[in-house]
Amino acid sequence: MKRIESIRQLKEAGKQPWDLIIIGGGATGLGIAMDAATRNYRTLLLEQADFAKGTSSRSTKLVHGGVRYLAQGDIALVREALYERGLLLNNAPHLAHNQQFIIPQYNWWQGPFYTIGLKIYDLLSGKLSLGRSRHIGRKEVIRRLPTIRPEGLKGGIVYHDGQFDDARLAVNIAQTAVENGAVLLNYFKVNGLLKNTSGKICGVRTTDLDTNETFELAAKTVINATGVFVDEVLQLDNPAAPNMVKPSQGVHVVLEASFLNSSSAIMIPKTDDGRVLFAVPWHNKVLLGTTDTPLDAHSLEPIALEEEISFILNTAGKYLSRPPARTDVLSVFAGLRPLAAPQKATGSTKEISRSHKILVAPSGLITITGGKWTTFRRMAEDVMEQVIKTGGLIPAACKTKSLRIHGYQQQPSAIAPLDVYGSEAARIQAFVVVHPEMKGQLHPRLPYIKAQVIWAVQHEMAQTVEDVLARRLRALFLDAQAAIEMAPLVAGIMAVEMGKDNVWQQKQVADFLQVAQHYVLKNGTTHQQLKITV
Repeated sequence: MKRIESIRQLKEAGKQPWDLIIIGGGATGLGIAMDAATRNYRTLLLEQADFAKGTSSRSTKLVHGGVRYLAQGDIALVREALYERGLLLNNAPHLAHNQQFIIPQYNWWQGPFYTIGLKIYDLLSGKLSLGRSRHIGRKEVIRRLPTIRPEGLKGGIVYHDGQFDDARLAVNIAQTAVENGAVLLNYFKVNGLLKNTSGKICGVRTTDLDTNETFELAAKTVINATGVFVDEVLQLDNPAAPNMVKPSQGVHVVLEASFLNSSSAIMIPKTDDGRVLFAVPWHNKVLLGTTDTPLDAHSLEPIALEEEISFILNTAGKYLSRPPARTDVLSVFAGLRPLAAPQKATGSTKEISRSHKILVAPSGLITITGGKWTTFRRMAEDVMEQVIKTGGLIPAACKTKSLRIHGYQQQPSAIAPLDVYGSEAARIQAFVVVHPEMKGQLHPRLPYIKAQVIWAVQHEMAQTVEDVLARRLRALFLDAQAAIEMAPLVAGIMAVEMGKDNVWQQKQVADFLQVAQHYVLKNGTTHQQLKITV
């Protein structure tokens, strides 16, 4: 997956119309590109930043049906998500796996209430179940969760869901789409929609943000899959279009593994304000989250609010024998959920549907909103059925239910940090044998090695230091200060590989620092000014 090759293909296509152009390179857009390419449609995807730069790299890292939605009575959504959960664990076992969760029980009524609810959850998953839920006693809870607060603990309920690496999966979906003939480009911003004399959309105007070169590209259909930015694209089509999305911010904090000291995750189904809180083991750290805060504005780099951070730490402190403090936080990150806006403003996002919606404008622009990572494949399938109708394409069947995603490997052949590459790990290991200097760690607190930076540039279309440290590697999300300290070394490796000069390196480090400072939680604020020497 090389950007220079994708640009060459774009230019060679000339004025020949694409079957579809997808705007947006998050989970939804990438899923559509993979589905379309495997049906042999001429497919182009344009992303204004990096793949999964926004919401799709900032999830709770769960592939789940949604116990919370079951409690809300949304059986159809839960059933669909559980089915898709099973497919994803089958199709990408190198990145998605079975995760055991425990709901600690501190009141007598919680045992039967959640046990019955989770039995329904098990039934809805059918043949794709990951394991039966069951009640366990107090001693067993403490054995499995040695850091749980023991005072008042009466027992717990065990259930199973999926866990994954969201940004790594996004990269692998992109690679799968490219392998099947799609053309994908990051740092290409769509700034206009082309229309014919009948007012129907027939293409897009886009700019390569690296060179400022502008292209006008013809297409039979255009899909708006831009997450929290869908309204901006809708208004390119019709300036009077009403807003379709109500963004909701979710914040997570990351701690050392010792705070959980378990391979099991904790799920608190109802916190003081009615939200769900998870403590999940992830890449040898612990992920705590999430919040659900309605917002009026959106950006590519949302910032965690102080009240969100305090809520997570205070709630976790009620359930852990060692309450986490602000000084224990290794990274804090915020993501925006593109929830389909309600007809009437409620002030709360908890009632807004997580199910996806597809809209076809009079111009033919197809927009998808809502949804979640777990159902990305089904969302893509639904969009493609609409694309076939709108674009008058020759119908072709969906092939993604059993499609093995790039890197597919049943059992990892390599240990961390190369395990997430699945079948590609052997190629990185072979590269290190030939170039032993590339085996060196980038930072003593994280396992990542120099060869992974080379791989990200050569094979995963990484263009910036942030692309590498935030999404190809997960350093920024796991230990923000370590990522900051790694930045100059990563910039230097990339510069050699990409033929860039020292000015480029310095700018890359400065740009990364500008982003990364909001992930560091020190001195009572996420806005601490940090300095680093290049």
